[in-house]
Amino acid sequence: MMKIFEVINLLKRKAFSNFLDSCITICIISIITICSTLTFKWCLFEADWGVVIQNLPLYAFGIFPSDQRWRPALWLILLLALAICTLVGPSCSWMGKFLPIAWLSVIPLGILLLSGGLGLVPVASRYWSGLSLTILLMTSSSLLSFPLGMILAIGRQSELPLIKFLSAIYIDALRAIPLIAILFFGQLLIPLFLPSGLEINRVIRAVFAFSLFVAAYVAEDIRGGLQSIPKSQEEAAQALGLSKIQIMRFVILPQALTIALPALTNQAIGLLQNTSLMAILGLVELLGISRSILANPIFIGRYIEVYVWLAGIYWLICTVMALLARHLEHEMSIEKLASKEI
Repeated sequence: MMKIFEVINLLKRKAFSNFLDSCITICIISIITICSTLTFKWCLFEADWGVVIQNLPLYAFGIFPSDQRWRPALWLILLLALAICTLVGPSCSWMGKFLPIAWLSVIPLGILLLSGGLGLVPVASRYWSGLSLTILLMTSSSLLSFPLGMILAIGRQSELPLIKFLSAIYIDALRAIPLIAILFFGQLLIPLFLPSGLEINRVIRAVFAFSLFVAAYVAEDIRGGLQSIPKSQEEAAQALGLSKIQIMRFVILPQALTIALPALTNQAIGLLQNTSLMAILGLVELLGISRSILANPIFIGRYIEVYVWLAGIYWLICTVMALLARHLEHEMSIEKLASKEI
């Protein structure tokens, strides 16, 4: 009861301290109430969710062969289990030590399950679609762009003029080009430069294009973290006899990544949302599945239900990613405090 009274008193002081604040607060509460009421009324009584319910397997697996859909389903379940274990599992136990290895191995495991191998029936990449393709594009591109961006950030901070110049040219050039142009280059122009008989499938080309583009932004985020580290720390490490590589690995880079983690999380979320651009280029990810459903004469006119559902899926995945990043940031801050106490 005391906490309830404290909350009420806090609202009185912050939101109803004078006549103007009270009017603004009442207007905001009224607008939120009206919008929420209309939204819930539409969702519960007016919307026809049959278009979503009938196509749930299509959203999850797309045009993946129906008798092999257990493979992307297993991979998505493993990803969900890893996310839950990361958020609720104790970081000090054996589980906390196993999780980083599990996260690194889950991406090649997903590629193996989708493509076929170790006795599985091969499935061509043109059948990879739906939620499984969206997650695969995001995770694979993030895994490749992060080390590339880190190398570019360190290169731009290098004392060697040539490495610094080349890194700066790459970062500035990629940041000046729209993502859709790079995706068009990856999907349409790369095959023209390949030797006759050599072909790279469309998923690999998409991952390659996304990785090159995102790496430039990751590099700038990490460079911001590197520049925030005081010069005195590097000088103190030199006084202890550490080499430049050791200073970067054990002193500078861990702190820079901790500082850059919120910005890196934004890049990962933006990458997930940008995978929807592949619908323009023929890959049937979540947005492509929605467009194919709406092209069905049975579901013509159900645009609002389909796109509200699609927005809900993106919101849920982005929220899970934000929670994972917040958890990682919390763990890194605990380790930093522990190292200071030592």
